[in-house]
Amino acid sequence: MILMVGVGHVFRIAETVSFIVKNVWPQAVLVELDGKRYDAIMKPTPKGSEIKNQDLPKSYRRAAKYQNRMASQNDTETGGEMVAAVQTANVIGADVVCIDRDAQKVMQEMEDEMSFAEKARYGMSTYTDNLFGKKKIEKTQKDFSLDEKAYIDAMRKKYPTFVRKLIDERNTFMAGRIRTESLRYSTMVIFVGDAHVEGICEQLPDLKINKIRLAELIDPDKLEKVKDAIWNDEIGKKGEE
Repeated sequence: MILMVGVGHVFRIAETVSFIVKNVWPQAVLVELDGKRYDAIMKPTPKGSEIKNQDLPKSYRRAAKYQNRMASQNDTETGGEMVAAVQTANVIGADVVCIDRDAQKVMQEMEDEMSFAEKARYGMSTYTDNLFGKKKIEKTQKDFSLDEKAYIDAMRKKYPTFVRKLIDERNTFMAGRIRTESLRYSTMVIFVGDAHVEGICEQLPDLKINKIRLAELIDPDKLEKVKDAIWNDEIGKKGEE
């Protein structure tokens, strides 16, 4: 059974992530991390030091700073859901597998390949995201969940390099890793950013993948239904039909 969970790095969902891992009890937990990010969240450096490191791509530092700010407004830590996934996997004895590309390299490639116009639009977007803060995050999540394809298509027109490097190419890379790991493990739980879920699954049509989306994790009523399904083993049964 393969279960893919769409998460958000600035939302307070660590407890829910832990519940999922404990009750599914997979052989392996796959996480949208690379080795450097794994070390960063499991062995954090002094607060703010990574963001100020001038060796990191500017877009990486900017994104990290923004995510930390948004996570703080949601009374959590950036990547807290990934920490919960890894720690809970360790508790139940599941293997932990990092499946993402090197984020620093991806961000540097994106910077190098962006046109001047796209960089300007991206910079302005970052400014408005910071200006409107938590409200912007909530609106973005709502718009995305209402019509995911339309949202991604609109993003692709406005930020073609951003979508290609941060979503499309990473979807392909992570799909390849998932396929490889599916040969080793019969039961896996995969945690990836919610925007990656459909793109990854489309590249793995032959695998039976159950999905839980971020919109279900942050809505109390939907979350109760998710927990009931997991508790009653309905998720697994659905995947075997």
